[in-house]
Amino acid sequence: MTDKSSVLSWRHYLELCKPRVVALIVFTAIVGMLLAVPGWPPLGNFFYGTLGIGLAASSAAAINHFIDQIADGQMARTKNRPLPTGDLNSKNVLLFAGIIGAIAMAVLIIKVNALTAFLTFLSLIGYAVIYTVYLKKMTPQNIVIGGIAGAAPPLLGWAAITGEIHHHALLLVLIIFVWTPPHFWALAIARREEYAKVSIPMLPVTHGVEFTRLQILLYTILLLITTLLPYLTGMSGLIYLISAVLLGLGFLYYAVQMMRKKDNKTAMRTFGYSIVYLMLIFAALLIDHYFPLSIS
Repeated sequence: MTDKSSVLSWRHYLELCKPRVVALIVFTAIVGMLLAVPGWPPLGNFFYGTLGIGLAASSAAAINHFIDQIADGQMARTKNRPLPTGDLNSKNVLLFAGIIGAIAMAVLIIKVNALTAFLTFLSLIGYAVIYTVYLKKMTPQNIVIGGIAGAAPPLLGWAAITGEIHHHALLLVLIIFVWTPPHFWALAIARREEYAKVSIPMLPVTHGVEFTRLQILLYTILLLITTLLPYLTGMSGLIYLISAVLLGLGFLYYAVQMMRKKDNKTAMRTFGYSIVYLMLIFAALLIDHYFPLSIS
């Protein structure tokens, strides 16, 4: 018979890893791996690259839990996380983050390549330390500046297969980098009172909701333009182009709706669509890669 406390503890450690966020990170990394070669990538690099990147992202998430535990305890959205509730203590969280982070680096160095390990380590430090410790409480542009760490997974995946930094991989990074502000600012608008309560200077807190809505609209237009680059550079074909335009117009619709409707529900719908948008646009890249549409 399974001990109830051990089951709860297992679930708490899983929650530290932010599994839904990490799943999206790993998915974009896998797309980077598959796009890096014409056919199927080497299975060893694919498996160990996915494992190492996933563990590193989970380690960064756990460190984020540790650093933000006081603010998390004051926000309705995060007050039930394992540290604020006392289900886990700081020592165990740090130990857990350190162990899985070390395993991640060992796997990437030994089984993949040094470049992927180095880039993954930089990404981990960028999110867990530079963004969470400094940028998050320093500037309303925290998401913009810190977004480069969260945008890195496709590059990590590409490097895991090829051992190099390719300009096509950097295009994938650019898409996520431009996507991050409108994605997160939509959530920040809906949760602005909570961020203000814990003195986190998110854009709607420091510059107001109307200004933030305008920035979301402008970034969404920029995102639509940015997502055309894989087609314009010959990286992808018509399937991707059609998908990027349709998905981008969908995102633009939500951004315009946010300008017209001033409620938090619309902001949360925009946030929800942004997640689906990123998954689908990377899926379109993958479909176009393996099943290109040829017009004779």
